[in-house]
Amino acid sequence: MKRRGMLLSLTSALLAGALVYGIYLLQLRQVQLQQTVDVVVPKDYISAGTMLTDSLLEYRAMYTGAVDPQMVTRIEDVVGLETVVPLGTKEPILDWKLDRLRLFPREGQSTFQIPRSYILSISNGIRAGDKVRIYASGGGEVNGGSPLFPHDIAVASVKTANNAEVDSPKHSNLLSKAHGDQEKMYISRLESSGAIEQINLNLTEEEWLRIDRLCGKGGAKLVIAFTVAANEG
Repeated sequence: MKRRGMLLSLTSALLAGALVYGIYLLQLRQVQLQQTVDVVVPKDYISAGTMLTDSLLEYRAMYTGAVDPQMVTRIEDVVGLETVVPLGTKEPILDWKLDRLRLFPREGQSTFQIPRSYILSISNGIRAGDKVRIYASGGGEVNGGSPLFPHDIAVASVKTANNAEVDSPKHSNLLSKAHGDQEKMYISRLESSGAIEQINLNLTEEEWLRIDRLCGKGGAKLVIAFTVAANEG
């Protein structure tokens, strides 16, 4: 009987210990869930196709248990990226909603195909996703050797006469650019699938109207140039 009593006492002690430990783990879990993590959110509504800057973003504290692994936690990680979909005010930003190499026009822009008759020359190294500098040659407007616009213009696509995208069949420029592989990007510009016959640029309405006025009525021609400086970063 004495031995049985000792066994029951030991069992009870073990059960009590397990219960205390279980309560401790539950309380620890509760404390962890109540801890907060700062996630990145927009200060205001952001439209699709907008390039993010630090002035558009801020931090918002969230309980650890409510944080999704896809939520962005550092502003510096997303500055310079563009929105794939609209972002709501104070809504935690998920990484899949952003992209580095958007070919879509940004807010206030449209994609315009530049008529071949407007073009004097196009740098053969230009590929989709690049940024270019545009110069006007001839016509009534004197540009003083400066680019037509004070900023670089994004290229939506470049096509051959057969409407095929100009790119290397072995080393896609866009994929290489996405992976930051400068060597493959260089190779892709050497291995061309055809000469550029069509180019589509992301422009504002005012920019397109200026080009159309210069080239359609003013007799100017465009020189579209690829430069390393325009595509750094």
